[in-house]
Amino acid sequence: MEAPPRLRAVEAFPVEHEGQRLVALRDAAGYTASVLLLPVQLLELLALLDGQHSLVDIQAEIMRRHGELLPREQVERLLEALDEHGFLDSARFAERRAAIDRAFLETPVRPASHAGGAYPAEPEPLRRAIDGFFSPPEGPGPVAVAPATTPLRGLVAPHIDYHRGGPAYAWAYGEAAARADADVFVVFGTCHAGMRDPFALTRKGYETPLGVAPVDGELVAAIAARARQDCFGSELAHRNEHSIELQAVFLQYLYQGRREVKIVPILTSFVHEALARRARPEDDPRVPRFLDALADAVATTGRRVAFIAAADLAHMGPRFGDPAPVDAAELARIDREDRALLATVEAGDAGAFFDAVAADNDRRRTCGLSPIWTLLRAVGGAPGRLRRYAQWPDPQGVVTFASVVF
Repeated sequence: MEAPPRLRAVEAFPVEHEGQRLVALRDAAGYTASVLLLPVQLLELLALLDGQHSLVDIQAEIMRRHGELLPREQVERLLEALDEHGFLDSARFAERRAAIDRAFLETPVRPASHAGGAYPAEPEPLRRAIDGFFSPPEGPGPVAVAPATTPLRGLVAPHIDYHRGGPAYAWAYGEAAARADADVFVVFGTCHAGMRDPFALTRKGYETPLGVAPVDGELVAAIAARARQDCFGSELAHRNEHSIELQAVFLQYLYQGRREVKIVPILTSFVHEALARRARPEDDPRVPRFLDALADAVATTGRRVAFIAAADLAHMGPRFGDPAPVDAAELARIDREDRALLATVEAGDAGAFFDAVAADNDRRRTCGLSPIWTLLRAVGGAPGRLRRYAQWPDPQGVVTFASVVF
């Protein structure tokens, strides 16, 4: 007997197209580049694609709700379209995923999967674009290249597309250029698709249009040897996740041709999970074990390290599940609440940061919780300074982000 159809864990969000209200399906894990636009009336049918309802069950449920027979052929056409584009958890998708995963694991570097989308794919247009991000009044001014007497310990930078958040990156990375004496940047990235592990390492350098950002293999090995857990079990999450890629591009822009720096890319996913369990991040024993392993590995290898949290803040509006567009009053409220949260970041207080998020159960859907919390622990409570706060105020889906230096 054929298994009941199951929709994969994909994003669904409302859009308007040619005057029609539609629902868009997109795969955050990147196993398909397709974005399907469907009539909103199909939402309740999509909700029945849970692996528990057969086609007959789906027809019966629609009949019970609406008193109309939904033709089987119509359901089958929808299922075929979903399966063709990789949205169903099916044998066809399993083959697609296996081939994509195998190709990633076999390649020596992590390809630049978002070049040409989140940022220009060609070196010179990319350099010109980043040059422009430093230009006043939005940017901090020309990059200063002389290291300061107080080295940079860490920074929070956005991971939003460059065309929306470029100057905010510049406020963070201008400080890196001026003050960082690090030979390794440990980059904590948001894993938007989620992972079964709190941390995911990779040995693969990050390809960019400006060259490959090389990984410090010795430091990666030292962390993995001390962590007492599988640090590569969720490595496949690196394949399509953009948060670290956007930092690697900026690091190549700053240091290529000046001096060699390496990265340690670490995807993170555990603070939202702790909120869902009504627990604290450190209650998962894998989290403190990894942080201890990181600190010990840095000390043992003698690396000069700076930490980066690749993190955006609020995600509000219908695009993210809210019932109404974001108006000016709501933007002002988001601003106040974001800045209150950022005060705990400036204080270097990971506990207060988590408490502030838990107080309203992350009302603003702060997607950078795990990398920011990890950075605050990694810098040992050192205070930070907010350099830039910004909003991308689309009424259908506002995103906010900030630059903080430690």
